[in-house]
Amino acid sequence: MQSIGIVGGGIGGLTLALACRQAGFKDIYVYEQASHIEGLGAGIQLSPNASRVLIALGLKNALTGVASYPQAVHLRAWQSGYLVAQRPLGQFSEDRYGFPYYHLHRADLHQVLLDAALANQVTIATGKTCLSLDTHQGKERINFADGSDAAHDVVIGCDGIHSAVRKTLFGADEPRFTGHVAWRGMVKADRLPKGLISSAVTAWMGPKKHFVHYYVSRGELVNFVGVVEAAEEAQKDSWSEESWRRSGDKAEIVEDFRDWHPSIATLINAADQCFKWALYDRDPLANWSAGRVTLLGDACHPMLPYMAQGAAMAIEDAWVLSRMLENWEDETAKGFLEYERYRRPRTSKVQLGSRAQGQQFHLSDKWKVLKRNLRLGFGSRFLPDVAMQQLDWLHGYDCVKGFD
Repeated sequence: MQSIGIVGGGIGGLTLALACRQAGFKDIYVYEQASHIEGLGAGIQLSPNASRVLIALGLKNALTGVASYPQAVHLRAWQSGYLVAQRPLGQFSEDRYGFPYYHLHRADLHQVLLDAALANQVTIATGKTCLSLDTHQGKERINFADGSDAAHDVVIGCDGIHSAVRKTLFGADEPRFTGHVAWRGMVKADRLPKGLISSAVTAWMGPKKHFVHYYVSRGELVNFVGVVEAAEEAQKDSWSEESWRRSGDKAEIVEDFRDWHPSIATLINAADQCFKWALYDRDPLANWSAGRVTLLGDACHPMLPYMAQGAAMAIEDAWVLSRMLENWEDETAKGFLEYERYRRPRTSKVQLGSRAQGQQFHLSDKWKVLKRNLRLGFGSRFLPDVAMQQLDWLHGYDCVKGFD
């Protein structure tokens, strides 16, 4: 039975550890660079293609205790609040795809995964920053910043958008700054006027900007994300940091959305703190694997957030990779090539779809906006089943049943 080294203790890495444990592997180690594992104070959407994996890993009861359940998706005009289009979620989505659509606080999801990993005897080491990899005495060796190392039969880089494993395998990438800056914040629901935030995930579409909000943590918190096209400002200020942890001046986001619907200002003003980060775009990687080392999630297919599928793709990766390891245990290098052959077309499609979605959200030309709104509105009002079918390839995807 192989020894598995997982670099990165985020959502993808912990899901992979659990999936490998369920597949029968016992010698599983997760190496996390932070001194203690914690989730970010941000929201996350998990559509049925991801929730089916977590439920297959036995996490349904734990997720039920911390999740919120959106009842619909609403697309609204940025200033008037006009409902451009809507799509049902809730029971409708669960009936269609067989699994729920979750809204979660990232910290809640992270804790669920961490608790399950520890309960399943996964070894987790913190304070372990990966610098490089090499092969030593027939093993894949991870070299850490503290001078230590660890050798395993296989190594998977789940170390995110700035992956050291990817850099070791294929060299440093050159991402493109999109010119988009994203803001995020979290507000206690009881601090907001009653009825201000509906049970739907709501996206407000405006010229060169959009704003999204939804409930997390059993409806106790409201998560929001606002994206602004600010290339000139970011370049002028020499600010283009690709980090979710950078605190921003709340006065900036208030100004960015000053002329938008009043409910957005109310939500922003109720936040104690806001964070901002620069959004970078990357083309799909040609290769994910080299020998007995491969990549997972943002390390190999980082995505813009406009389809809310970044974590979902990592969760799908984790299940598929665990089964490839199981089926190709005697020929791991071939199994890794099969894994990327199977996963790359789907993740590339989602990457490119996310890019296109962002462009549609930020249309400025009034005729293009009218055309978009008519198309979305007509479909949701008069051809709802056809409109829903357009997402079947995404939300109805089932990587648990097999790899046909």
